[in-house]
Amino acid sequence: MPYIKQNNPFVVPTTDGKLIEEHYGLASSGDNGFSIAHMIAPAGWSEPHQTPMFDEVTIVFKGKKMFEVDGEEIILEAGQTILIKKGTRVRYSNPFNEPCEYWSCCVPAFSIDTVNREDE
Repeated sequence: MPYIKQNNPFVVPTTDGKLIEEHYGLASSGDNGFSIAHMIAPAGWSEPHQTPMFDEVTIVFKGKKMFEVDGEEIILEAGQTILIKKGTRVRYSNPFNEPCEYWSCCVPAFSIDTVNREDE
């Protein structure tokens, strides 16, 4: 078949209030070449530092998201995009007063085994 139509993205279970809907990737389609997910991070959300072994592009659609990249704070707003290269120490958060809606694409696909999250 020359295409795959996604009707039911995989909703990743979370305990921090963040919505993650993976449309393609290891959890949803079994594809390890890339993953793409729609996410909504609630106000005040954050996760530990990590040093992923994949490139990750983030496209912000609504709100703002903070990136701590090798110690530098970067804020993305709606309409902005960032590429975080694999092997970079990064921390994602939404310290703002509104949810942040964004899409993320990882190459190769996101994997809990290659995200390398730190204990915090």
